[in-house]
Amino acid sequence: MTAPAYRRILLKLSGEALMGDEAFGISPPVIARYAADIKSLHDAGVQLALVIGGGNIFRGAGLASGGIDRVAADQMGMLATVMNGIAMADALRQAGLGARVFSALPLGPVCDYYTRDEAVATLEQGRVAILAAGTGNPFFTTDSAASLRAIEIGADLLIKATRVNGVYSADPMKDATAEFYPRLSYDRAIAERLAVMDTTALVLCRDNGMPLRVMNVNEAGALLALVRGEPIGSLVESVEESGK
Repeated sequence: MTAPAYRRILLKLSGEALMGDEAFGISPPVIARYAADIKSLHDAGVQLALVIGGGNIFRGAGLASGGIDRVAADQMGMLATVMNGIAMADALRQAGLGARVFSALPLGPVCDYYTRDEAVATLEQGRVAILAAGTGNPFFTTDSAASLRAIEIGADLLIKATRVNGVYSADPMKDATAEFYPRLSYDRAIAERLAVMDTTALVLCRDNGMPLRVMNVNEAGALLALVRGEPIGSLVESVEESGK
């Protein structure tokens, strides 16, 4: 078997990715498929951490726009990510892979409180570390949490899983002329306001030399091909572009 190109990765999944064709919540067949994909990475020798959004249940910014206090809304959103983390951990265990859920908020018997050392130890024991509740603070997205956690645990790569094949100049689902960027710098992504991650997340990655791959998580076999070194999706790096 080909050795993986990355020893340790952090995979960022949106909460909406867990819905499948449902309008709300979690689709059991979809979460089972993601669990199978994650197990294939583990079997290839990759240590894997996960950050999952909560938009399939609650989205803090959306609740705040409806009149709920922003801090309270973000706290509700953080708890939604914990619910998704628990569901994913169960799906991984059913797929035959150990998993441990860590929360940036202390939640007693529900899951473990996040510390960097415990998360890294979990990875080195061969289990998936699911990092929930964002950063534990309001006003920060789960994209920012994913960037922060990837840096903290010493990941070799941060993967942003989306419904499109990578980074484009515009939304390719709305604009057929959108240009695909196979490789670009963080500075360009920030300057052109490309829909990659929020600015805080991008700056964290840029300033700490964390490479980012943006890819279509629904493409069969793409995750495994990526960790084996194939140029799947778009690569965002700290350095200026050396060409497309």
